[in-house]
Amino acid sequence: MPRVGIDLTLLFAEIIAICSAMGWAFDSVLVRLGLRQSNIFAAMLMSYSVSITCVWSYLIATTPLDFLKSPAMIYYVVSGCMQPLLARALYYEGITRIGVARAGPLRGVEPLFAAMIAVTVLNEEPGLFVYLGTILIVASLWLITGKRQGDAKWRLVDAVLPVTAALISAVSQALRKQALRIIPDPFVAVAVVTTVSLILLLIFAFSTDRAARFQMPRQSFGYFLGAALIATAAQVLNFIALARGQLAAIIPLLNTTPLFSVLFSVVFLRNVETVNSRVIAGAVLMVGGVVLITTR
Repeated sequence: MPRVGIDLTLLFAEIIAICSAMGWAFDSVLVRLGLRQSNIFAAMLMSYSVSITCVWSYLIATTPLDFLKSPAMIYYVVSGCMQPLLARALYYEGITRIGVARAGPLRGVEPLFAAMIAVTVLNEEPGLFVYLGTILIVASLWLITGKRQGDAKWRLVDAVLPVTAALISAVSQALRKQALRIIPDPFVAVAVVTTVSLILLLIFAFSTDRAARFQMPRQSFGYFLGAALIATAAQVLNFIALARGQLAAIIPLLNTTPLFSVLFSVVFLRNVETVNSRVIAGAVLMVGGVVLITTR
């Protein structure tokens, strides 16, 4: 009898990427709940500290530390300097200057940069469905994150900020892909990148007199701790997907986080988030993009 259906083992990397996107979306929900009484600095400190504690404890107990001498460390350190801190800083500055309605969709062009890098630098050969799926996902991000609001005065150069954040993020993912070819261990990747991010966060906070923002009220502790644990798992899944799949296919799937953010917001943030026709249309386009990519 002929075999019917899809062999999920062939789509292992894609499934892992989607699970990572779901994790980041739920992380965002928990962080948002915690931010009602706290701030983003405390949330980031908790996230990085928990990730470093969990992953380094695992590595020290199970893995020789010879990997610290590997050339892959260069890729990871540079990647950690670029993302999340630098990319996030540019994105937040973009929000300040041109608003979420424009900065959000512009930040969503990362899959296009990833596809360009995959073809021109990594010599990957994604099929037509990957390109079509990427276009649909980018279009869906415009619909999901964009809003109609009164136009404020802003300069065209201000739009470069979120676009640059998207480019930096795509380059960072490409660097991680290269490092994973040398050391295909996602736990090593998470440990090094997160450590670099924490060091940069501390340097920035103390050099700009923002260390007081690390104080965390008890009401936010549980939310931030849960978010940190989920973020750690999501980041490990992120690196597993990058190690197993094509960059041009994995990056768009990792960028389906807005779809799950919308779904989780309806369930957990009903009094804050609303679902309109733009969001529904965006969700449909995003699902269509995912289907195209996973059936390549």
